[in-house]
Amino acid sequence: MNPIIRNVLALMLGATVGGLVNGGIIMISGNIIPPPAGVDVTTEAGLKAGLHLFEPKHFLMPFLAHAIGTFVGALTCARIAVSMRMVLSMMIGVLFFAGGAQMVTVLPAPMWFNVTDLTLAYIPMAFLAAKLVTPQTKSLQNGSRIHKRSL
Repeated sequence: MNPIIRNVLALMLGATVGGLVNGGIIMISGNIIPPPAGVDVTTEAGLKAGLHLFEPKHFLMPFLAHAIGTFVGALTCARIAVSMRMVLSMMIGVLFFAGGAQMVTVLPAPMWFNVTDLTLAYIPMAFLAAKLVTPQTKSLQNGSRIHKRSL
């Protein structure tokens, strides 16, 4: 398969898989940490109306959904990509960051959550996923480099 096509497919599949993981975690989060009584978390209007009732524990699952979804999406992308694994994984991180930044403008979540979510859940998770897949290089005494995985 053409490497460019494979990299594009890796990016698309990474974004899709990451989005599905994110959505899946959000869907089950109410079963793990129930929302405050009377808050409808199935609609944007319900969330806006009841977000002031949320305690810090209610923000744990959304953060984990964002972080794990980004990580899995970037990991999927990096494992499938032929080249530029770090760049493509970071593109997944930026894509998910854009979605998170958009949600910050829509939902009146506390500032501490917005800052934590935007700084820790997206770019660092994409970087970590890419680092797990990208071969590490080791400098030799003569200045040449070798891949650790080739040893």
